[in-house]
Amino acid sequence: MLNSLNPQTWDMDWDVLAYDLALSAIIVAVSVILSYIAYRVVFGLVNRLTQMSDNDIDDLLINRVRSPIKWSFIAIGVTIAAQIDATLGLVWEPLAQFLRPALLGWIAFNVVRAFTAGLEAKMEIHDDPVAMRSRKTRIAVLSRVATFAIIVITIGLMLFAIPSVRSIGTTMLASAGLAALAIGAAAQPALKSLISGIQIALTEPMRLGDLVKVDGEAGRVEQMKMSFVVLRTWDERVVIVPTSRFLDDSFENWSRSNEELTGPVFLHLDPAAQVAPIREEFERFVKAHSLFDGRNLAMLMTEAYPESIELRLSMSSKTIGQLWQLRCDTREHMLDWLREEMPDALIRHRLEVPGGLPKAGEAAAP
Repeated sequence: MLNSLNPQTWDMDWDVLAYDLALSAIIVAVSVILSYIAYRVVFGLVNRLTQMSDNDIDDLLINRVRSPIKWSFIAIGVTIAAQIDATLGLVWEPLAQFLRPALLGWIAFNVVRAFTAGLEAKMEIHDDPVAMRSRKTRIAVLSRVATFAIIVITIGLMLFAIPSVRSIGTTMLASAGLAALAIGAAAQPALKSLISGIQIALTEPMRLGDLVKVDGEAGRVEQMKMSFVVLRTWDERVVIVPTSRFLDDSFENWSRSNEELTGPVFLHLDPAAQVAPIREEFERFVKAHSLFDGRNLAMLMTEAYPESIELRLSMSSKTIGQLWQLRCDTREHMLDWLREEMPDALIRHRLEVPGGLPKAGEAAAP
């Protein structure tokens, strides 16, 4: 009791504590320096090996994992030093339980990003646009699945380092049946979206860049998330569609295998119109058009009513955008030609009553 109240004893305790802290700081500094030197030596050898390879993916991989590997070397060095110094171990071990899974998750995340970037870079030089969209879709969806799994596992390992959370997890395992039912019911929408995203990546009913029509809206597939798909329409609107919508209901994919389509232009004319000259002019104009690919060209009378007839002018082009422009040009040209060459073919609705009342603004006949 008297010794504990002795100021000299306090001074000795503070001196011992200061000495231990100074020694621990020196050990940490030495371990960090040695770990950094080891990191530079190892990565120097790895860089020489990657320079000998013609593959670009290994360069991307090395650049992506450089930072997490550096900090992992330092963490390993401090862990080895903590085995030597007990004071350092008391401080380091609680922190290391969080840092180890975080560093492993960081490395795995960057590895996935590196492989994704490498595969997308190789894909840009692919000649077939359909195959390129297919691979790009698979890479995008599967990389998101892998990233989601890495994040969940990393956070789970970090949380299980907390003793209270670990005890809760042990208690939950005892009632795993009820917990599984509750979690399954609560996470059903998220799991459905996750499974739908994986299924779309594997079966490929649509891909990034495809032109699809769903719920009356047509647009390009701009992004494919795990829970929704982003469509960009021609007027730059963004349509958000749930991923499961493409598997539960039918939709139109206008570029499933390629973008070569046949499109119609409809003309509604007077029943007295002569069809042969119209067909001749239509074929002449489309064959001379630069956007026509020469596959399909036909004009058919698809309907005949007492007051009108319907002509379907079908044509084809290499891409959907070119087909749209070709149809617009053909529609405009044919109407101009009909007004100049065959005005009687255009439908006019008139009501003439002999001896009827004059039009507004006109004087009555004497």
